[in-house]
Amino acid sequence: MKFVLHQNELPALQQHLRQKGWLQTGEQLQAASIPGAGNMNYTLRIHTNQRTFILKQARDYVEKYPQIPAPAERARIEGQYYRLIEQDAALAACSPALLGVDEANCLLMLEDLGTSSDYTFLYRKGETLGWEDLQALLEYAMQLHGRFKADVQPVSITNRKMRALNAEHIFHYPFLEENGFDLDTVLPGLQQLAMPYKQDTRLKAAVQALSKHYLEDGPSLLHGDYYPGSWLKTARGIMVIDPEFCFFGPPEFDLSVLLAHLKMAQQPAESLQHVLSYYHLPLQQDLLHALTGVEIMRRIIGLAQLPLDLSLEERGGLLAEARQLILG
Repeated sequence: MKFVLHQNELPALQQHLRQKGWLQTGEQLQAASIPGAGNMNYTLRIHTNQRTFILKQARDYVEKYPQIPAPAERARIEGQYYRLIEQDAALAACSPALLGVDEANCLLMLEDLGTSSDYTFLYRKGETLGWEDLQALLEYAMQLHGRFKADVQPVSITNRKMRALNAEHIFHYPFLEENGFDLDTVLPGLQQLAMPYKQDTRLKAAVQALSKHYLEDGPSLLHGDYYPGSWLKTARGIMVIDPEFCFFGPPEFDLSVLLAHLKMAQQPAESLQHVLSYYHLPLQQDLLHALTGVEIMRRIIGLAQLPLDLSLEERGGLLAEARQLILG
């Protein structure tokens, strides 16, 4: 990587963008701002004398946790995802347009979706995902999983390095008795609450079997991180972003993440039931339930914590439910 994106180095950035042919005639950079709190990548909103756009650079580490290495090729793979879904008008309308890919520097140029917020507000008590938004998320998932099949696509997205990273933090790290992360720093008493699950050999064996399934290639294009942090509330409606974990895999994975986060956000039972009844593509129900349980567990006792508005008792109830889902 020769060019490093930085908010305070506009002259160098303008020169680089002009060399790439990404600026219009007479276009001058005026400012750069941080569009929102990101986890994986370094992201800027660029203001010019003509427009705004988003630049997103993948480094060889996780932006929020620089001590965690991560493959910088995720930018190229995210670009592949956007190029694929451009073939489908409905999916393209729910995602930012891809304006440029600089593979050598792991840099993407994306449409600016304007003033927006992600849906992590759902984790606050009393917040509800609107019916129209839930319907849009289900339509997006069904169209993505049904339209883009691995056996007919000219581009096969395996994303093995990112899947290996994800698998470590979903199926392995949260279940280690000693992993260097004191859960009491999240909520006092959580470390003790988690310990029986970290010592449950039957549970851990089932989780490891699911890990192998996740790492196998599957039939459908997946977003790979289909949770409220990847959904944006915009003037155009709900939009889906950040597909850097995308791959061709089992559709149960995307749907399990959606269900798990609706549960952790304490959404109404009717919403969860609607997900199960409305999604009409074939699913392995036992796999869907088990993956839902793993996502709940890794978010409560793993490193990738959420701003959950849940008491210790409520988290305990979710962990017990998740164990039942995993073990059937």
